[in-house]
Amino acid sequence: MRRSQGGFTLIEVLVALFVLAVGIVGAGAAQLAAQRTRQQAALTSEAAQLAASLAARMQANGALSTLPTGANPYLDLAYDAQLDGPPAGGASCFGAASCDPLRLAAFDLHETRLALHGRFPGGRIAVCRDAAPWDAARSRYRWACSDNAGAPVAIKIGWHGAGDGPAHVTLVAR
Repeated sequence: MRRSQGGFTLIEVLVALFVLAVGIVGAGAAQLAAQRTRQQAALTSEAAQLAASLAARMQANGALSTLPTGANPYLDLAYDAQLDGPPAGGASCFGAASCDPLRLAAFDLHETRLALHGRFPGGRIAVCRDAAPWDAARSRYRWACSDNAGAPVAIKIGWHGAGDGPAHVTLVAR
């Protein structure tokens, strides 16, 4: 008795196509997740650079950055690009323009606002004294500041898509 060997049945073909479709959808989802992770990593890197730049500017303007909270213009920085809109024109400290420490601080803060507004989607920044920027219960940084007189200065930068906590916090020496 001879048995004829047949090809694939329609059900086998449909199952194979379903498995292939699931694999393609999974690969697409993995690609999308990788793209989002890459974008968040790039924003985090830029946030670290912006915080380091502001910290260096603050340290360079020692006459003001060492003042207590009420008199220190750097510690008044609380800017939300979505709510506050583009920053208005600021003081110039380039070339022959003479800048006293207060004018230099205004220039530094304006440049920081411009960078934040231009580079971060829905970006925001807060500079304050904060003894405990980390919220252990929620495992993330918090926006609220303790404003303790002896606490280190914290530069908090966040953007839309990173949750409601800051995406990056840098502590600056007192």
